[in-house]
Amino acid sequence: SKPSDHDPPVENESLLENLSIMGVDLPSARRRQPGVLRKLLTNEQGLAHFLKSKGADQETVASIISRFPRSITRSCEHLEERWRLWRNVFKSDREVVGILSRSPESFFRSSDNKNLEENISFLMTLGITTKDLHRLLTTAPRTFSNSVELNRNMVEFLKSVCLSFDGKDPERFARTVISRNLYVFIRSTNRIRANVEFLSRSLRLSNAEALALFQTHGAQILDLSHESLKKHFERLRMKLHSLGCDDADFKRMILNYSLVLFVSSERLNEKLDCLMDGGIHVKQVIQKPKVLDFSIDSIRQRLHDLNGLGYDFQKNGIAVLDMSKKRFLAKLERLSSAENEDTRSV
Repeated sequence: SKPSDHDPPVENESLLENLSIMGVDLPSARRRQPGVLRKLLTNEQGLAHFLKSKGADQETVASIISRFPRSITRSCEHLEERWRLWRNVFKSDREVVGILSRSPESFFRSSDNKNLEENISFLMTLGITTKDLHRLLTTAPRTFSNSVELNRNMVEFLKSVCLSFDGKDPERFARTVISRNLYVFIRSTNRIRANVEFLSRSLRLSNAEALALFQTHGAQILDLSHESLKKHFERLRMKLHSLGCDDADFKRMILNYSLVLFVSSERLNEKLDCLMDGGIHVKQVIQKPKVLDFSIDSIRQRLHDLNGLGYDFQKNGIAVLDMSKKRFLAKLERLSSAENEDTRSV
């Protein structure tokens, strides 16, 4: 019978059989990119042969196709050219295979090899390091789907931000922001501009303070949607005011570690209250706000462990709270040993 307009598109049974034999997770592929399974011309066998020639095993090939089915639409010529471009950045085939096994989208998302080559060339002319190119390709692959002109516009905008704060080296400023915020190329200049203007105006930043902020942890804050930034900003300020802080304290906290603005206001309030209840003074948190990065359970446990040993936060400070787990446990062991020595001497 003739199919009606309401019938679901028919999948390619021969393709489904091939993929099933290869070990591909068909429900996962169907959920991610269902249109691929309806194509009549695909290159799953060529892709498998190509990836195996680079060192991938059958399980890796199946996983790549399951998570990014469009990979089977790439021709062998396309794959060879794209691999060549990636190998100009990465050290070995094994390294590229490892990245594909973790993030197939980074390699297969774009089909435009010429655009990829032009973007790599453009970023290298900016002085972007090979290490940062690695990170861009693997963490923010959509950067290389942008036209070179679009990426150039972002770089020119970042340079203009530097100049607006009387910066003397706009190219270095742009490179530093990109290195600190790998997602900057997939954000709009309007978002970045709005966040820069809001932070510099609301905190009354001097030119030197603005340049320092946006070239360090503040570069990542530019990622937030403008509405989220404003909401988190105002709620944090209100919370600090309720704890007896003024605007100068609030500004100091943001300049010390602006990433606290990524934390939701509810979670932030809970962490601050926990710290206050544990004997920490709010002014200490302002000096060391990175402690707010830890989970509430981790903060509670560390306070419990330290208070159990009679740790004096007012005397010794709170740097102990934002140590790595390994260093914190070593610190606890030393404190415990010292307490046992004191007990024996008494």
